Amino acid sequence: MTRPCDALPPVRGTYLRDAPLKDLVWFRTGGPAEVLFRPADAEDLETFLDAKPSGLGVTAIGVGSNLLVRDGGIPGVTVRLTSSFGKIAIDGSRVRAGAAALDSAVARTAAEAGIGGLEFLRGIPGTVGGALKMNAGCYGREIADVLVEATAIDSSGKRIALTRNDMCFHYRGTDTPDDLIFVEAVFQGIHDVPQQIRARMDELVRQRESSQPVKTRTGGSTFRNPPGRKAWQLIDAAGCRGLARGGAEVSSMHCNFLINRAEASAADLEGLGEEVRARVKASAGILLEWEIKRVGVA
Repeated sequence: MTRPCDALPPVRGTYLRDAPLKDLVWFRTGGPAEVLFRPADAEDLETFLDAKPSGLGVTAIGVGSNLLVRDGGIPGVTVRLTSSFGKIAIDGSRVRAGAAALDSAVARTAAEAGIGGLEFLRGIPGTVGGALKMNAGCYGREIADVLVEATAIDSSGKRIALTRNDMCFHYRGTDTPDDLIFVEAVFQGIHDVPQQIRARMDELVRQRESSQPVKTRTGGSTFRNPPGRKAWQLIDAAGCRGLARGGAEVSSMHCNFLINRAEASAADLEGLGEEVRARVKASAGILLEWEIKRVGVA
């Protein structure tokens, strides 16, 4: 029987079968991609999506800063955008950035151009594409506050332009279709003094590094904050700080972070997260929602 991955369309980019993913995600664990596709550019991605076999699963990933790939890997085709999607350009007080551009690089480029209002991106790990998907934010600012428009490609290969209103942003997410792969965004900033912008970014980084385990194998904030509450406080009150399972551990520095302390499997990390959810539910009556995206098969 022919499987969808056995009949992939010709592309200008590259296909890699049974591709290891653990070194591409911050947790440094998880299984392989059945096929990893690195499109040459947006037109190449459009061609692939338009001509792909019926029934083929497609999963897009960035740099894996908020992603847990399960141990069985990701079936179908995993799309990881190449450097051609990482360009950043300045237009007045606006910044145009490809979806593969690092959020921190967008913030630094804006600062050098004297564009403020995007400093918070310096504190968000990952890429523009992921930040759009999850309405990423920190320290009181989020993508919804600065987005002008985004460009995405749908599962049929059609390019779509979306305004801020089209994105239907909400806390740590959007109501856009799951099949959209973002390729570019335009952000609105304000003219400011580069030195002052850099000083604000430096302070943000200092706060982050002093309060979060950013230099460990982690995946960022594990759970969304429930309305009016802080997830870390609920986790701490439930006695989960330092809790471990296999090679996974709840960070003692910031207990809304899971860390891979000793060759943890994805099952260790996800299982520990579920144990934390159960303990918080038992102690506070609140079921925490995962913020980390979990993909693939166990």
